[in-house]
Amino acid sequence: PGDIRICIAALAEDEHLLTRLFRYRFESGGDLSGHSFGNLFLAALAGVTGDFVEAIKVTSEVLAIKGRIFPSTVEDVTLVAELEDGRVIRGETNIVQSRSPIRRLRLSSDNCRPLPETLDAIRDADMITIGPGSLYTSIIPNLLVDRIVDAVGNSDAQKIYICNIMTQPGETDNFDVEDHLRVLFEYSPTLELD
Repeated sequence: PGDIRICIAALAEDEHLLTRLFRYRFESGGDLSGHSFGNLFLAALAGVTGDFVEAIKVTSEVLAIKGRIFPSTVEDVTLVAELEDGRVIRGETNIVQSRSPIRRLRLSSDNCRPLPETLDAIRDADMITIGPGSLYTSIIPNLLVDRIVDAVGNSDAQKIYICNIMTQPGETDNFDVEDHLRVLFEYSPTLELD
């Protein structure tokens, strides 16, 4: 599990350029302000193909990606954050833009089902990497999907957490590696890492 945009970029031929492109956030002040190109690209392809999983497959073909990418879920869910100041913010972009510490994070659906192919890929993996990516808005949301943490735990694969080397304003200000792990385990207490 991880941010699909990062997975796409990491598996593409020109990783550096695609990483920059897929993480690019529009700052024009218009309707696109704050949205990432990667999310818009995938949303557009999902609209064209009529299916999010198909959009990821098409992206893989268009960008000559090596490997396979599976989303944790294809359900229409929204990320919801309760901030330290008491506000409740919905949506990744709005949470990132709030730049306020997060008290609690959840998905808008209490019963968010995983994609069966994702569970199969986790079961069959030799190595599972969690991260890198935004702790609260990219990594934890995947672990909140029903059965994902259990699938990781039941897998014989080596499990590795790749921590960001930079902190993110509002999300992980002043965090060190131990803080990242503490929060990761708060949301997935049964998760075990090698």
